[in-house]
Amino acid sequence: MGSQPDPPIPFLSIFWPLRPEFVYFQLGSRICAIEWPVVKSVVLLLSGGLDSAVLLADLKSQGLELWALNIDYGQRHSRETRAAKRLAEKYSVPLFSLQLPQLRQLMGGSALTSESIPVPEGHYQEEVMKQTVVPNRNMVFLSLAASYALSVKAEGVAYAAHSGDHHIYPDCRPEFIQKVSEVLRVCDWHSVGLLTPYAQFSKGEILKRGIELGVPFEETWSCYQGGAEPCGLCGTCVERAEAFAACGIEDPLLRSDDQLTLREKRQGRL
Repeated sequence: MGSQPDPPIPFLSIFWPLRPEFVYFQLGSRICAIEWPVVKSVVLLLSGGLDSAVLLADLKSQGLELWALNIDYGQRHSRETRAAKRLAEKYSVPLFSLQLPQLRQLMGGSALTSESIPVPEGHYQEEVMKQTVVPNRNMVFLSLAASYALSVKAEGVAYAAHSGDHHIYPDCRPEFIQKVSEVLRVCDWHSVGLLTPYAQFSKGEILKRGIELGVPFEETWSCYQGGAEPCGLCGTCVERAEAFAACGIEDPLLRSDDQLTLREKRQGRL
């Protein structure tokens, strides 16, 4: 057998020879090898939030052919949907905006779909955050994404589930991902791969990856409220603030005076 060629990037030497089912990159001082199906084309669930924005940039950097799918399911506001459109335009990825607002009638009982249920404030580790669970949302979304993938002959679908979601959201947990992956391989004559490269990443690690990729975070939206500025108190605002603080940078969605105001709000509430 001939000797393997030298790795193209020095830090890859510990993984050499490379395996085609992994994507390799350096995240700060951490070297990462993320397993995902060997695919050349992907339909991405693009909400317009921070996580899906980073995944969009990540998949684009891998040279994959991409389609983005954004779904209006009758949620509280359209801020994320507008963000998804801006991101798709920036990365020159075709976006299909699926309008299904009546889904809110099937996905009730959540603060995100029922106006009668107030959006809870606090950290995702708090039990009250279960009020933000939208019944079976990711199962429905991934099924629709798989249909889209099959119709455009894409080889995979992707969504940005991460470890911070595991405590509250069952449809982001590894066991859910594994089962859905198995189903997508047998749902049609052509199998569809499921890409969830951030399943074991924290929000902060996703943010670090986004910084490396040059993601325009000012074009994203995370807050469960649909106001002119992020509320700073809902679970996703708190988690986003913690991620930016851990990375030592300010959230570009907020002005400096807003940063101080939101810190004071959180200190008074949490």
